[in-house]
Amino acid sequence: MNIVSKCVLSIALLSAAALAGKSVVAAENERQGILLPSYRIGPFAPNGIGQSDAIIDYVTLLNERDGGLNGTKLFIQECETQYDNERGVECYERYKNLNPVGLSGVLPLSAGIGYALYDRALADKVPIITPGYGRLQGAVGKLFPYEFPIVGNDWEQTTAIMTYIANKAGGFDKLKGQKIGLVYLDSAYGKEPFPVLDEMAKRYGIEWKGYPISAAAMVEQSSTWLQIRRDKPDYVLIWGWGVMTPTAIKQAASTRFPIDRLIGNWWSAAEPDVIPAGEAAKGYVGTTFRMPGTDFDVYKDLEKHVFGPGKGASKAQDRGTVLYNQGLMFAMILTEGMRTAQGKFGNHPVSGDQTRWGLENGNFSEARLKQLGFDGLFAPIKLSCADHAGGGKLRLIQWDGKKWNAISDWLSGTNDFSKPLVQSSAESLAKETGRAPRDCSTGN
Repeated sequence: MNIVSKCVLSIALLSAAALAGKSVVAAENERQGILLPSYRIGPFAPNGIGQSDAIIDYVTLLNERDGGLNGTKLFIQECETQYDNERGVECYERYKNLNPVGLSGVLPLSAGIGYALYDRALADKVPIITPGYGRLQGAVGKLFPYEFPIVGNDWEQTTAIMTYIANKAGGFDKLKGQKIGLVYLDSAYGKEPFPVLDEMAKRYGIEWKGYPISAAAMVEQSSTWLQIRRDKPDYVLIWGWGVMTPTAIKQAASTRFPIDRLIGNWWSAAEPDVIPAGEAAKGYVGTTFRMPGTDFDVYKDLEKHVFGPGKGASKAQDRGTVLYNQGLMFAMILTEGMRTAQGKFGNHPVSGDQTRWGLENGNFSEARLKQLGFDGLFAPIKLSCADHAGGGKLRLIQWDGKKWNAISDWLSGTNDFSKPLVQSSAESLAKETGRAPRDCSTGN
C-alpha cells in the first residue's frame, strides 16, 4: 500500500472514529498531513506527474529514514485539480482543516491556483509556496507575509537571460541594435517579461517584439514562425507551458531559426518540452533553477529507503528529470520550513503561521544543502521576513538530444536592475489592496 492509499485509509478510519464520538484531534496529534494539489489528468499532466510523485517520494523518505520530522510522522493528501483554478480552490477548502492545526503550507504547482488562493491563505495564515512562479510581488515579505515565490520570479529570470545574451555579445554595451523575439503564452504569466525588456530597450538599446500564442493555438504556430522568419531576431525567448514549447521548437526548426539561439524559460526547459520535438530540439537552450540528473546524495537515500524497498510512487524513467528533481526540491523546502518551525514551537505538528516563521528563519546554505543531499541541485538561498525569494540563481542548460548539460555558471537576476522593479510594484499593489508593512525587526 503506497503513502497516498495509506492516507485515504487513515482519513476513512478517523472519520469513523469521529462518528463514534472519539477525538480525531487526539488520534492525529502526532501526525501531520501535507496537501498535494496534483494534476495527473488533462493536457498538462506530463508536467504534473513527475513532480507530484517526487513530493510523495520525499515524504516517504523522511518517514522511512527519519521517522518523520523530529518524531512527527507525515502523510500526503493528494487532490486532483487537472490544473484548473476552481478545482484547486475546492481542493484547498476541502482539506484546509486536514490537521488540527490547519495546513502547514501549500505547494499549488500552478500559478493560476496560487493566485486563486492568495486571499484565502492570507486569511487562514497559510504559506503559499511557489518556487519560480506565482505573484512576483510576494518576494517582498514585509507586505505579503504568506506568499513565497522562492528562488526568483520572471523579472529576475528575464534579467539573467539577458545577462547571458550580453555575455555572449561581449557585454551590455554591445547589445544596442540586438533584436529579441518573445514567443509567449497569451496570459498574465506570458507577459511578465515585458517590463524588463522595455527597460532593457531604454537602457541598452535592444529591440524586442512579442509574439502571443493563445491557449487554443498552442499546437498551431506556423503563422507566428513565418513572421519571426521575416523579422529575423537575433534571439527568441519562449515563455510557454505544456504542448506550446515542443510545438515552438519544431516550428523554429522548420523555419531554420538557429536552435541554439532559442532560449526557453524554466517552465519551457524540461524533458516534456524537448523529447516530443525529437531531433529538432537538439541544441535547444533553456534556463533552470534545479539541475537534472541523479548524481546527488539524496538519491542514495531514496534508493536505500524508498526505491529499493519498492515504496516509491515514481517510475524509474522519471527520476532525475528536471520536473522530478523540482518536486524533490519543493518538498524539501516545505518540510525544512516545518522542521525549523519545530525548533521554536516544539516537535509536534506545526501550523501555517509557524511554518511561515520557519521558512523566514531557515537557511538553505551550501552546508545545509549538502547535509540534506541537495548540494548542486540548486543554488543556496536565504529567506527572511523581508525577502521571500532568497536571492536564488539560475543556469543555462542545453539539450544534446539525450540529456541536459549546463552551459553557464549560476547567474543571478537579483540586482540593481530588477530589484527596484519588484519593490516598486509590490508597494503599488500593497497600496491598492490596503496592506500595511509588518515590522520585521521583531523576528515574528
